[in-house]
Amino acid sequence: MSQVILVTGPARSGKSEWAETLAIQSQKAVIYVATATLDPTDTEWQQRIQQHQKRRSQDWVTLEVPRELSATLAEVKPNTCLLVDSLGTWVANLLEQDEVRWQNTVREFLETVQLVAAHTIFVAEETGWGVVPEYPLGRTFRDRLGSLVRQLSAVSKDVYLVTGGHALNLSILGSPLS
Repeated sequence: MSQVILVTGPARSGKSEWAETLAIQSQKAVIYVATATLDPTDTEWQQRIQQHQKRRSQDWVTLEVPRELSATLAEVKPNTCLLVDSLGTWVANLLEQDEVRWQNTVREFLETVQLVAAHTIFVAEETGWGVVPEYPLGRTFRDRLGSLVRQLSAVSKDVYLVTGGHALNLSILGSPLS
């Protein structure tokens, strides 16, 4: 039986580690979907990616999917665990889309998520807890990611908030708004 889990939280909170723990607990073959791309000119970015790679089991299959996430989800076989890290990077990779195209991308993504036969874990950043960005592209990113996280949480079995190295199951502790 498939299930969707959303793990969200601020930067460096432990959300990827918690998602990896949940993937291991699934006891299924894990496919790690990395939405980031390696930029050879950005040493700090390379170090972040390497830190994630070192934590992963050698048995996990890694797919680099910076843009075509829905197509990748549609191809996943049952009896696997798909760990997508992260939705914030995926949103950033698609920021050039106008609003109509973005809404179509989100609709296709959410429809596909509900049809996936695999155990699927999504990692997403919480970016709207701070100052409203003064530049339009920053506001677009923050608003798109926040809206996507809320919509995905509505179709998720469990939603975790990870902060300060602690995971809270919001599906148990909280009440959905819609």
